[in-house]
Order: sequence, then C-alpha cells, then structure tokens
Amino acid sequence: MFKAFTKEDFVPAGANRMLFFLAPAIALASTLACFAVIPFGPGEHFTIAPLDSGMLFIIAIGSFGIYGVALGGWASNNNFGLLGALRGAAQLVSYEVTMGLNLVGVFAVFGTMSLSQLVLGQGELLWGWLPKWGVVVQPVGFVLFLIASMAENKRAPFDLPEGESEIIGYFAEFSAMRFATFFLTEFVEIVLIAAIAATVFFGGWQIPWLDPQGVAGGFITVAQIGFFVFKIIALCWLQMLIRWTLPRFRYDQLMNLGWKVLLPLSLANIVVTAIVLALI
Repeated sequence: MFKAFTKEDFVPAGANRMLFFLAPAIALASTLACFAVIPFGPGEHFTIAPLDSGMLFIIAIGSFGIYGVALGGWASNNNFGLLGALRGAAQLVSYEVTMGLNLVGVFAVFGTMSLSQLVLGQGELLWGWLPKWGVVVQPVGFVLFLIASMAENKRAPFDLPEGESEIIGYFAEFSAMRFATFFLTEFVEIVLIAAIAATVFFGGWQIPWLDPQGVAGGFITVAQIGFFVFKIIALCWLQMLIRWTLPRFRYDQLMNLGWKVLLPLSLANIVVTAIVLALI
C-alpha cells in the first residue's frame, strides 16, 4: 500500500474524471459498510449497527460494488476495461441471486434476519450434543453460498473479469492508489465472506459445549471474540486453498454454473427446507 501511495497517478485521455475517481471508492466503501452489522461478540455493543434485518442490509449495500466495477471499466475509456466491466457486472448479478437464495433456508429455520439473533439461535444443541449451527441444518445451503460468494469476489477460479491472459480487466487504466484500492477491496471481501459465513453458518461467537456459568464474564467474552476470529481465519484459509487448487473457468462455464446448476439447486434447497419445516 505504501508503494502504491508513492506511485504517479494519471487519468487517461477521454476518461470521465468524476466517475473514474469515484469507482474505486464506491467498491471499497460498499464492502466496508457491510461490517457494520456483523456481531463480533455477545451483546449489541460488539456490533456497530445492530439492525433487525442485518443480512438484508449486507445484500443491499454489498450489491453496490457492482457500480464500482461497471463505472471503473466504462469511465476509463478503454475497450478492454469496458469488456472486463461487462463481464464483472454480469457475473456479480448472476451469483448475487444464488447467494441471497441460499440464506433463505437459514432465515426460515431460525425465524429471523437479525445476525445477532441468528448467532443466539445457533447456541443450542441438537439431541444434546450437536451444535445447532447453520451448516448443520443447512449443509447444502452453505456449500452453495460459499461457491456463489467466491464468484462474487471475482477471485480465482472465478476471476474472469480480470483475466490477465485475456483482457487485463476493468482496472486496466487505473494506477497508483486507485489501482491498489480495487485489489484491497477484493481482499477485504475475502474477510467479509468469511465473517458472514462464520456468523450465519458456524455459530458466530458461540463456543459449543462451553458452560459460561463457571467462567468469569471478561474471560468468556474474550474467548468468544477470539473463537469468532479463529473461524474467520479458517474460512479465509479455505477460500485461499480453493484459489490455489482450481484453474480458471471459461466464461460460458461460469454462466452455466450460476444459472443452470447453482440457481436450481438453491431453489430446490428452499423447497425441501419448507417441506421439512412444515412436517416437524
């Protein structure tokens, strides 16, 4: 980042200067804003903005990142940048649908869209020994959510908008700190995806099988926050492992995966969840 600060920044000829300057800021700001509703510990004072519909806020505000990608490619007045922006916008719209649908099952099981209430609901035990985590009651939903969220992040193997060997990407004309801001956004999104998955599917700050009654309040709070951070680190590592393992998809494969595989499976998962909840 320091090296990016020291590099020369220039605006290409014919570029829309205002949108060219705003695009990286929109992408980063929309990602950072989503952390406001993540509960990092027990109690509302560990959440910046404890909303009753926190997950809806993340889906709504996080989707503004599409504008950063689209405006960045269009405003730079570069054909390859525009092509990368169109790819990125199509990819984000395609997988945003799947990502949102795979959270519906979790909302139905726990009966709330509040992230704090979701975490509290996952503190229970099934059959007296199995944590009632989202990944336990919605395993298919977690797998589909992880795939869709990684495609949203535009990192390998879903990095079609910035395929270096093909089109360079929507940031082709960006330099210095503005170029670094786009990359910083993508790495912040990795942490955000891990934080959302840890909160919705892995119990958030809940520590299973631990009775807080016999532990001092300060120690249990520190342990819960530390366990939540551990879950985030583990899920970040899982995303990096997938990046290092799988090759890049072709663009037609990417679109087919989103619309012909993940979307039908997501809808089927919602139907099955509704039937099971109606029967029990």
